[in-house]
Amino acid sequence: MNMKSRFTLFALLCLATSGFSKFPETPGSVLEIRIKNQYSGTSRDILTAGGNMSNVPEPWTSQQLMAPADLAAIINDPNVKKPIIICVGPGALIKGSLDMGPAKEKENLEKLKQQLNKLPRDANVVIYCGCCPFEHCPNIRPAFILLNKMKFSNAHLLNLEHNIKTDWVAKGYPQA
Repeated sequence: MNMKSRFTLFALLCLATSGFSKFPETPGSVLEIRIKNQYSGTSRDILTAGGNMSNVPEPWTSQQLMAPADLAAIINDPNVKKPIIICVGPGALIKGSLDMGPAKEKENLEKLKQQLNKLPRDANVVIYCGCCPFEHCPNIRPAFILLNKMKFSNAHLLNLEHNIKTDWVAKGYPQA
């Protein structure tokens, strides 16, 4: 099997396991398949419909990632001002978080936008999903892109390396 065939097979396997149920309806549209996620949390590779690989930066920087232990400490400290914590995944498990529903769905992304419109652009906002590792998550990128488009200057992404169960619940961090 030549290199191009192996790559095509690998891309199709990624497609099958990434939650996409079908190819784009129109020829030439971009088919985003996350081939790999660099652990720095700053970029990912995508495969376009034309078969070209390109490196696309993540919508957050490594400085915008927040460790679960840090958020848990903030929640547990009565003397610290709490950030606005927003779940953009399937269920708000973190104490004090607002549930917007999965951000991959247009109506939930609109719900998030309406919630964000109520906040000053310098508000301390932390979003999380936790359904799966970042490289597979369909919810965090649309939500963080929205934060960037709305010019939030103090936005963070909770760095749930594995999922909410492993990185939050199992560690005994504050739950709703």
